[in-house]
Amino acid sequence: MRITDVKPYPIWAGGRNLMLVKVETDEGIYGWGEAGVSGRELAVTGAVNHYREFLIGEDPMNAGALWQHMYRSQYFEGGRILTGAISAIDIALYDIKGKALGVPVYQLLGGKHRDFVPGFATTTNESKDVSLAQAKEFIKDGWQCIRLNWRWLTNSDDPVFEPRESIAPTAEWMIEAREALGEQVVLGIDYHHRLSVAEAASFCQKMPSGTLDFLEEPIRDESPGAYRALRTMTDVPFAIGEEMSSKWQYLPYIEEGLTQFARIDICNIGGFTEALKVAGWCETHYIDLMPHNPLGPVCTAASVHLGAAVPNFSWLESRVMPSGTDLYDDELFPSRPQVEGGRYAVSTTPGLGVEVNEEALKSYEFKFWEGPHLKRKDGSYTNW
Repeated sequence: MRITDVKPYPIWAGGRNLMLVKVETDEGIYGWGEAGVSGRELAVTGAVNHYREFLIGEDPMNAGALWQHMYRSQYFEGGRILTGAISAIDIALYDIKGKALGVPVYQLLGGKHRDFVPGFATTTNESKDVSLAQAKEFIKDGWQCIRLNWRWLTNSDDPVFEPRESIAPTAEWMIEAREALGEQVVLGIDYHHRLSVAEAASFCQKMPSGTLDFLEEPIRDESPGAYRALRTMTDVPFAIGEEMSSKWQYLPYIEEGLTQFARIDICNIGGFTEALKVAGWCETHYIDLMPHNPLGPVCTAASVHLGAAVPNFSWLESRVMPSGTDLYDDELFPSRPQVEGGRYAVSTTPGLGVEVNEEALKSYEFKFWEGPHLKRKDGSYTNW
């Protein structure tokens, strides 16, 4: 079997852009993958097209070797754009291999450790009352882990974010939420790397110990030294790593205990080939995976297979509403993972177990989208 084509499909669907990739073979077996560099999908498309030039004619069963080929094929190796493209292709190769052998992908990864993969749900940011009501509805429906959210921008038309104006009321809200939701549910919040070390420490210190079960991405991850300093200032467990695009980037965070949950993104890290390496490394340090999964059904399917195949797993991020509304339609994704009662059943279908209607896909357009370009009140730019 040989690769005959690699097709990138950057589209807008489900309220966001998706970067899908189809790998075709001369035996008619094909696989789907997805890249996770949100907001820069066309850059990933360019990288995929570069890799296509030398992947045609290769054996799709050699995913590990092809990962090395793609990663080491340029002098300027690495970086999120390139590993995003590699991730999508690698996931598609595993989809092909599973279909060719007649087994679900998790069997290629050593078999499954669990029959279902638990997820965590996120409330919207309309208000504290709305967020709390949604959290209660999620818990009633069986979700055991909730990521809380509430309004943090002071102006939605020209977004302004002042960290010091956010952390005090947010800390108060977390205390209120813990009291209202009880001690059994796992509670966390994502600060999306908007804080400095001092601000993150101040936020944590404003809450009684045990209020939060995890704090996600409080500061940016470029400097492990900054996380070393923050780790000494609080006992709140950290959930970080969704932006990391290589096992090398994860190195200090795993080896030095700088994170307690690895927010690995299979569509950024390098697909199954690299995700498994990071997962095994985390296991030796008693760190559980808490995968980043904000994309489409292909990413979700790949994340479920990864979650089934590793022993050290906590919860998978789920794009769901309390109403249970599915963000994607049956025409585009006639077969896709479904979450019920806060958990995903592990598919037994060969490959990923997700189907994409390529003809329908061609009618979807790409939209230029930007995340909020946040400013401080003095006009300076800050992190989204």
